[in-house]
Amino acid sequence: MTMPPHQYSSKREALEKLEFEIRGDISLPLQESNLVFGEGNPDGEVLFIGEAPGYYENIEQRPFVGRSGQLLTELLKTIGWKREGVYITNIVKRRPPENRDPTPEEITLYAPYLLRQVEIIHPKLILPLGRFSMNFFLPTAKISRDQGKVFWWKEFVVIPLYHPAAALRSAEVKGELEKSFCTLPALRERYAEFLKERSLIEESPEKENMGESQPGLF
Repeated sequence: MTMPPHQYSSKREALEKLEFEIRGDISLPLQESNLVFGEGNPDGEVLFIGEAPGYYENIEQRPFVGRSGQLLTELLKTIGWKREGVYITNIVKRRPPENRDPTPEEITLYAPYLLRQVEIIHPKLILPLGRFSMNFFLPTAKISRDQGKVFWWKEFVVIPLYHPAAALRSAEVKGELEKSFCTLPALRERYAEFLKERSLIEESPEKENMGESQPGLF
């Protein structure tokens, strides 16, 4: 039985215990690759989530350190955020062969560990990078339509973003991603406002007709 996050002295300690646990879980797929658990500031209020590690991530055992990671770091700098001030991870914690897309089974098997990371960090903003990460939280969302928009997932604010790898392949996508990044500081500041709007929705007599499985979109 695992201890709930509040029984640890800090979020970082809770994450260290979780990483130790996932390293010992030999039932997880992709054991031939290195574990890339995640890194950053668990108290930093912002959580970026990609789909799976790539070639360089597998070598360095750190998330987003290749060309996509370099772009992510640059984008953070443009809005005055430091990479070490946010937390960065992936759904699948080991590299799929030849950088292929993670399979639904791999996502399902690694999902409990991601959900526990989210529970421990409890960020103000969850920022999925790319459609795989986005659809984990928002199954009916479309990245070209919904990136940069604000959704509710359980008690968390979720803002899907284009994956930096897609931005490297398309100037148009990169421009859209840059625009979305520019909105993030203000959206983080509006977190209290989002919570208030959420509470008003939950108190509304129309709530029972909204559908619990649908994200709240502002």
